[in-house]
Order: sequence, then structure tokens, then C-alpha cells
Amino acid sequence: MNDIKGKRIFITGAARGLGAAFAVVLADLGAKLYLTARNIEPLSALAESIRLRTGTAPEYHALDLADLSQVTLFAKKWRDEKQPLDILINNAATWLSGPMESHDAFAIQQTITANVTGTLLLTRGMLPLLKASPAADILNIVSISGMANVPLQGASVAYLASKHGQAGLTDGLRQELRGTGVRVTAIYPPNIEDLSPLHQKEWDETRDQTSWITTKDVVGTALGALSRARHVHFMSVLMETATSNFHGH
Repeated sequence: MNDIKGKRIFITGAARGLGAAFAVVLADLGAKLYLTARNIEPLSALAESIRLRTGTAPEYHALDLADLSQVTLFAKKWRDEKQPLDILINNAATWLSGPMESHDAFAIQQTITANVTGTLLLTRGMLPLLKASPAADILNIVSISGMANVPLQGASVAYLASKHGQAGLTDGLRQELRGTGVRVTAIYPPNIEDLSPLHQKEWDETRDQTSWITTKDVVGTALGALSRARHVHFMSVLMETATSNFHGH
């Protein structure tokens, strides 16, 4: 994990859950963090927790991936300022559950726009900065909902479609960026139990084979991919529990 120290890492959806776990662990490893989420208040609280823990507060900004103008202008500002960037973690996702007839057009549009178009535009906008890095990675946190023939299990059709869109986005990026020095990896986790590294005892607790996959497991898997030698590419990492088969999102 020494390779993470000093890396400049951008994380979307960092206010809570998996994104917040990524932020705390990467801060512990000495990364320079840039965090975004739709709501600034929980981001501010997380940044303060990281400052108290490490002595350095991450930079953070409100960013709504469903607002395409905001995403485009945000990325342009970063390019204009020539902000250095080594790793982009596309973690943010808008969740929508239930049958189609229970949603209005706006909810469906927001889900697909945020998860697919917003993620694509942010990645496109940050790409020149990543290409300028000597060792760049794009890490997309998708979901097993982006795999074929996975049960809905409460997810909406719009959410499932958006996750398949993210899978296609990842595959297209991988092909287009081959040979540029920018690695592209997708992780497909199932249902995740939300653990926080800020609660050390719970974070360090040993899990048995009947347990759900946790945020700690996903973060550890991602770090394994990011810390490999540059000639090693993990194209897709599919995660599941020891006792179930493609359950969850």
C-alpha cells in the first residue's frame, strides 16, 4: 500500500457508506484526497473526522452528477486550474427501488443521468489530468446489478439499466484508453454491509463465511487492484459472498 502515499485521488459519492470508507482508508495511507457528494454537510463532517485522525483535511466540494451543466463546468474548472490527478474513483450512484409504475419520469431520468451520463462526463472531463499522471487509474464501483441475469431484488428497472450502462461505460473506456497508461477497473460488489473505519473495533472484527461483504472488503479489493504493478490490469472484479450467488446490489 506504499504506492498510495502521495497519490492524488478524487472520490465521488464520498459523504457516506463505501465512499466515506474509501476516503478514511486512503487518507490513513497518505493520499491527497478530493471528495464530492450531492450534500455538503456530511462531506464537511467527514473531512473534519479525517483531519482529526490524520492531521490533514481533504478538499471537498458539492457535486450533483445528475446536473450535467454542473458536472461539465466543474471538470472544466479543474482542467483550467491544471489540478493534478492520479486516481478517479467513480463511486457515486443514485439508488431507486420499486416497480416502474411507482416512479415518475423525473425519478427515472435522474437515476440514469446521474449513474451513467454524469459519471461519463466527469470521467471525460478529468481524463486530460489523468493522462498527465505517470500512473493513473479509473476505478468504477458498479454493482452485480450491472451483470446479466441478476435478480432485481428490489432494485428498479431504471437502476438496473443504469448499472448496465456503467458496465458498458467501463468496457468502452478500457478499450479506448488501452496503451495510454490509464488503467480502468470495474468492481461489481453485491449487497454491502456498511462498516466505517472510524469505528475501529467494528472495522477490525473477524467475519465468518455467512457474513455479507462489507465496505472493508470492497475497499481492500480495490486497493489490491490499485497497488499492482503497472503491467497488471484487473479488468473486472466480481465479488460475492461465500454462501450466496449473485444476491444484492
